[in-house]
Amino acid sequence: MHYRTLGRTGIKVSPYCLGAMMFGADGNPDHDESVRIIHRALDAGINFVDTADFYGRGESEEIVGKALKGRRDDVVLATKAHLPMGDDPNERGNSRRWLVRALENSLRRLGTDHVDLFQIHRPDPDTDIEETLSALTDLVRAGKVRAVGTSSFPASDIVEAQWVAERRNLTRFRTEQPTYSILNRGIEREVLPVCERYGMGTLVYSPLAGGQLTGRYRKGRAVDTRRAAYGFKYLGDERRLDVVERLITLAEKADLSPTHLAMAFAIAHPGVTSAIIGPRTMAHLDDLLAGADTVLPDELLDEIDELVPPGTDVGTLDMAYAPPALQHTALRRRALEERTAA
Repeated sequence: MHYRTLGRTGIKVSPYCLGAMMFGADGNPDHDESVRIIHRALDAGINFVDTADFYGRGESEEIVGKALKGRRDDVVLATKAHLPMGDDPNERGNSRRWLVRALENSLRRLGTDHVDLFQIHRPDPDTDIEETLSALTDLVRAGKVRAVGTSSFPASDIVEAQWVAERRNLTRFRTEQPTYSILNRGIEREVLPVCERYGMGTLVYSPLAGGQLTGRYRKGRAVDTRRAAYGFKYLGDERRLDVVERLITLAEKADLSPTHLAMAFAIAHPGVTSAIIGPRTMAHLDDLLAGADTVLPDELLDEIDELVPPGTDVGTLDMAYAPPALQHTALRRRALEERTAA
């Protein structure tokens, strides 16, 4: 396993980051098997593990904590906070009040006194970014966090946070975790260049496009999977399925599995530090590890560019972040009486 520097933190991480979202009731409920999967990944050279308090409402962190007993110092451990952890309206968001409490809860579940990377899971329009950065700065100075990062932040929010940190002498965001795959290349336009400009590392999620790039979801073929049971709309998006069929043909011509093609594409971009893999079973992990040495030649990358032009998305993932300006009609529609030009 090769290692890359996580932005300008000096921390060395593997190009594959083990995502822990599938460990627990939302994926694999067998804690012992999940621990074995984590150990297998570590033994293969993966030294980067990413989880979040929201995954299984803490269950994922508890499993990761069990797996890292005796191996904590060998792992770059990342977690996240922001998404709801209870019915209380203050058990969520990016306020100082919640982030301090959320981290303490995460540390307890993980069985450690610090995390190497503490990430803000989503932007919070209700909280001043200075409030968030001030709280994170104190957590870093207290030794409970080594570096801080963001997830699903638009480029403009990343830039604003960097400016605020510089002007207020606060800890800077050192990483960003956006969605990125052959089907969703929108971050190539602004997010990745901005991250490179500010020396931020990126750990991209859903490099397999929510499972669509594994070859399991085919046009005109019903598939009984956990994701399908949740009713995700992207699984039936004809535009995405059309591209998937053509990518499968490309993969076959290159004597590659669709999964290996997709993963190799994700980590080939110079702005990408690590791609998050989220195996639910040992078989899933072994398949991903089998493609770790895959290298895509320029000719194959050119063909992918023709199918999905750089900087463009083919539809969207249901779990992708949508800013308030897109979620709320009142923010993108003038009042009736103001909509005319005359």
